[in-house]
Amino acid sequence: MMLGLQAAPTAAQSEPAAAAQVLTWTAGDDITKYGSAPATAVAGQATIVFENSVATGNTMGMPHTLTFATSDPEFNDDVTLNILANPNDDLGGRHTAEVTLTPGRYFYHCTIPGHGQMQGILVVTEGGGEDTTPPETAAQVTGTQNAQGEYVGSASVAIGATDDGGSGVDGIQYAVGTAGDWIPYTAPVVVDQVGSHRIRYRAFDKAGNVSAEKTAAFTVVARPSDDTTPPDTSGTVSGEQNPDGTYIDMATVTVSASDTGSGVNTIEYTVGSGAWQPYTAPVMVHQVGTHTVRYRATDKAGNAAAEKSVRFTVVAATPQDTTPPVTGVTVEGTKNSGGAYVGNAKVTVSATDEHGSGVDRIEYSLDGGPYIAYSIPVVVDRAGPHTLVYRATDKAGNTSTARTVTFTVVSSQVPAPNCPEYDERLTVIVGTVDSGVPNRLTDKRCRINELIEDEKEWTSHALFLKHVKTVLDGLFGEGVVDQREYDAVQEAASRSGIGKPGQTEGYRTILDGSAGSFAKWQQVGGGSFAQNADGSITSGTTREGLGMLWFPERKYGDFSLKLQWRDDAPGTGNANSGVFVRFPWVHDHAEESRPEWVAIKYGHEVQVLDRPDGDMYKTGSVYGFDRVGLAGAGVTQKGTWNDYEIRVVDQHYSVYRNGVLINEFDNTGGQEFSPPRADDPGTDGRRFASGYLGLQVHGTTDVVSYRDIRIKEL
Repeated sequence: MMLGLQAAPTAAQSEPAAAAQVLTWTAGDDITKYGSAPATAVAGQATIVFENSVATGNTMGMPHTLTFATSDPEFNDDVTLNILANPNDDLGGRHTAEVTLTPGRYFYHCTIPGHGQMQGILVVTEGGGEDTTPPETAAQVTGTQNAQGEYVGSASVAIGATDDGGSGVDGIQYAVGTAGDWIPYTAPVVVDQVGSHRIRYRAFDKAGNVSAEKTAAFTVVARPSDDTTPPDTSGTVSGEQNPDGTYIDMATVTVSASDTGSGVNTIEYTVGSGAWQPYTAPVMVHQVGTHTVRYRATDKAGNAAAEKSVRFTVVAATPQDTTPPVTGVTVEGTKNSGGAYVGNAKVTVSATDEHGSGVDRIEYSLDGGPYIAYSIPVVVDRAGPHTLVYRATDKAGNTSTARTVTFTVVSSQVPAPNCPEYDERLTVIVGTVDSGVPNRLTDKRCRINELIEDEKEWTSHALFLKHVKTVLDGLFGEGVVDQREYDAVQEAASRSGIGKPGQTEGYRTILDGSAGSFAKWQQVGGGSFAQNADGSITSGTTREGLGMLWFPERKYGDFSLKLQWRDDAPGTGNANSGVFVRFPWVHDHAEESRPEWVAIKYGHEVQVLDRPDGDMYKTGSVYGFDRVGLAGAGVTQKGTWNDYEIRVVDQHYSVYRNGVLINEFDNTGGQEFSPPRADDPGTDGRRFASGYLGLQVHGTTDVVSYRDIRIKEL
């Protein structure tokens, strides 16, 4: 794939028979640098070769680009080149293009996010041979001089340069004094400070040659004046302070001076009994202790202000708490001879923090479910083996390592009634209305959501509300909910509209686990999805590469998409996948050679990635546009099914994980990529208002499973 080339390659992509010069870049698995790249070239016609293939060391199928920058004024901008190469593309990763180079420097880089260090500079010289001769420089000092040759009031320094080596002057720099930083020269340098001065200067050409440093020395004296008033000075201290006024870790002293007569000439300061030195920027004092900073100023008529000072104390910050809480657990209940708990087991979790900040919260996860806030002992009465994972976080943000306790519960002689379903959502959600009430485990061994049965087909809204009231009356009598929570759930049930005509869920299942349902989906690009015996589908098990499984049956505008996904990555890694929405028909498109890139460039990807390192876009992020961290999205154990809902209305996106809203995004076109993808049509906010759906596959190590995909048009 080649974008924006000056001259399109031939249909066969073959090398020209007699190229003036061939410049070759290669790339491989390394994402920090190109495998090889030319440093110099000669002006004129050139064949650019960019290869990112197995032959050049790419064993992972990673795409790379070669892009010539055109927006940096320090470099040539007359070659617009952006080549995307991948070992799996139609050309096997080897691409060519014909360009015309002019003398100067070209800056090139890789535009794919995360590959910012893949860059370099190509120096182009005239065809007569390499330029090895540096420029010639000269400086001229002008201004009004007195009899001693001193400049009265100010002096102006003009610097010029010529280059006889062929490549031409590329820039001039100057520096003030013996230790000043080099500054690009654009106009004569005016010096009006009274005193002796040295201006150093140099130039460099487009071949990279730098001239020898030269110096212009001169003295500026004050204009004749009747000014006899010294400058006004002031000093302020700033920084983070304790209640007693001491500064934590550092204090910054800012000095200012003003003079209405001849003007301020110099400002000086000293810390303690140290030597006086020129004041050029606020003074930062880090050393612990009490300090005095003295300061003074002079004007251009020679008047000196009286010395002043500020006094302050710097103290060390209180050591930060970096130690997580210590956690413990106990399991209580009646055991049988085999050690199993009869009827139920009560799990009590504790946490202590002895390092200053204190325990902020305790969380637990039962049998692979989401983490839930722990407030009272957890009573588990479902028969069977159980695993409870627990952790604690202190007020400094330190989270303890998750610990596990396992136990088995067997039925008592009178078993508790079965629950209608197993609902692990964090709060009580009736239909789509979130009451905000914690979804607690009740004395009937069911959670509140499980007792409400909002997914049952109710013949009337009144009948459903009567059922909810009966449930709430029982929970209130048992002390499971208080009056405020009772009212909140009742209001959510009323707002849900469940049982009213036209208020059914209305979701259409587009992947139900059957072979016929799976056959309606289509794989494009690399990778693959395979159907499992339980009807779910799993990515990356048979074919390597980046690709997409998409649903070509119909386009969707505003919708609610519900599905379940599970991280099945091998070993200790985590899956990387995503759900594509609102992209156009992938065939007969400009991206036909890589149809999966139609979804990447023209749609939005809602990310699936629980990995703590690597890509900055985690689960729930809108890739490239809106980031969500793991703290905001939550993390479940690998091998656990997650509920995912993506709601899109107009250009507003809402993402729910296990019933919890983890991200909201308004598509205005602003992109987080740095640099932004220049070929992305969404950067001006005109993303599609409708489109198709797809599931991303990254490769054989990013294994993720999906099931139960349903959609409702809104």
